[in-house]
Amino acid sequence: MSLRVINTVSDLESVHGLTFVPTMGALHDGHLSLVQAGLAHGDEVIMSIFVNPKQFAPGEDFESYPRTLEQDLALAESAGTAVVFAPDVDTMYPPNDAQPGPPLPAVATEPGLEDGHRPQFFGGVCTVVARLLDLVRPRRMIMGEKDYQQLLVLQAMVDADPNRWPDLDVIGAPTIRADDGLALSSRNAYLDPDQRLRALGLSRALHEAQLESTVDAAEARMVSVLEQHDLDVDYAVVRDDRTLMPVTGACRGHRGLIAAGLDDVRLIDNMAM
Repeated sequence: MSLRVINTVSDLESVHGLTFVPTMGALHDGHLSLVQAGLAHGDEVIMSIFVNPKQFAPGEDFESYPRTLEQDLALAESAGTAVVFAPDVDTMYPPNDAQPGPPLPAVATEPGLEDGHRPQFFGGVCTVVARLLDLVRPRRMIMGEKDYQQLLVLQAMVDADPNRWPDLDVIGAPTIRADDGLALSSRNAYLDPDQRLRALGLSRALHEAQLESTVDAAEARMVSVLEQHDLDVDYAVVRDDRTLMPVTGACRGHRGLIAAGLDDVRLIDNMAM
């Protein structure tokens, strides 16, 4: 079956009941694993490719974010994607449409993780994903666990409005890593070879944190490893794996989360403790 590429809302009217994989393009094996997860459910898969301006704050990398549409379409087709929806900005945000984004759930505003460091981010993510879900009307949406807080935010957003998205499942899929342990990310394209070696500090810090028994020890060990790799730490924490709020005592069953800067590149990663 050949890939169908659509750009308009009217073209979506003939698309029903699929598994949905939203992306901003610059596809890698992590994205393609989400397609494979959708196919495993027995559905055809629709993927969106849209670099969403609303989730970038001024001074972030919206203009330089990798845009590789032709390559993305070839990769999407090779993975078994049935439909790619690749709208422009006016399609996603009609000029005369002032409809506000959905209310943000507590996990998008209270943990002080991505919400604390990128306050515009989840408002933009929820706005665009809500719009995409209204247009695509899928049975399920599959997101990677690499963006763990984002996954929890979107699950909570959908759960909070069952009349708008009835019977929609938002499913997390495991983080895909390179052979050296680095979590796959479109922003890895920014890294030169020396920076890539430093970036391995994120996964190494999380693995070493798993060797500790308490939250305090795990967090201290993560910070130490990140600093050894010359990374600027935004946060390196162990949190409740559903609310992402602070926890104390034993770290087993919780989630380790890191965000760190590497020169002009910001990377995130997480693992179950």
